[in-house]
Amino acid sequence: MTETTSTTDSKILKVAVIQMAIGDEPKEHRFQRIATLLDQTRDSNLILLPELWNVGYFAFDRYQKDSEPITGPTVQLIQAKARELGAHIMGGSFIEEENGRHYNTTVLTGPTGQIIATYRKIHLFGYGSEERQLLTPGDKIGTVSTRKGTFGMTTCFDLRFPELYRRLLDDGTEMFLVASAWPHPRLEHWKIMTRARAIENQSFLAAANCTGINRGKQYCGHSVILDPFGKVLAEGGEEEAILRAEIDLREVVQARDAFPAVKSRVFK
Repeated sequence: MTETTSTTDSKILKVAVIQMAIGDEPKEHRFQRIATLLDQTRDSNLILLPELWNVGYFAFDRYQKDSEPITGPTVQLIQAKARELGAHIMGGSFIEEENGRHYNTTVLTGPTGQIIATYRKIHLFGYGSEERQLLTPGDKIGTVSTRKGTFGMTTCFDLRFPELYRRLLDDGTEMFLVASAWPHPRLEHWKIMTRARAIENQSFLAAANCTGINRGKQYCGHSVILDPFGKVLAEGGEEEAILRAEIDLREVVQARDAFPAVKSRVFK
């Protein structure tokens, strides 16, 4: 998908990643809290939210009950805040319902509130999780070109599949946007794989993870913003937080020219 481009638009992004604490509170309470957190990102032009922040990833009993169409209240809230803040918002994800099927869907909105792109999570998690039983996997990758740059949208378990990130790279991605609900005890996997996806593709990466305890499962936090060499520009701990970093997407070309690993790939 493509947003109309303009040569006068800067490639500099003020990124804010919201690491939200997820418990077992009602969905309506989460709406109030995410609005409050978004209000604290008014100096940013690209904002990321975590996976299933409105339901709670481990609240499998709520998936169908709290599912919504793409025109539902969760996306409406994200669109309204995008207009208010004049920012691109990658709205985490929500349980989308369409024609009797349910998806783990991420929406990217532009600064006027328009929906620029949607991505339905391709790799559904099945280890100690009911996600794979309850939801339908997506079948399209999430590349989107905007006035600011080209982004690749992915969700949580997708991080374990480097071939997906290679496809996004080949589609022109300069920065990966990751919505996640990654739990303990696999914190080290999270740290390694977020950096690996940035390093091997010489791309920026911003990942919004949950924190808190939901249905007895503890999220590991440590949301992160990385540069194309895997350098940590901002990282959270295990408390609710907002991470910030200013990045220049032109550094992607510079990194790939300075150390041409991506250009050295051999196909046989």
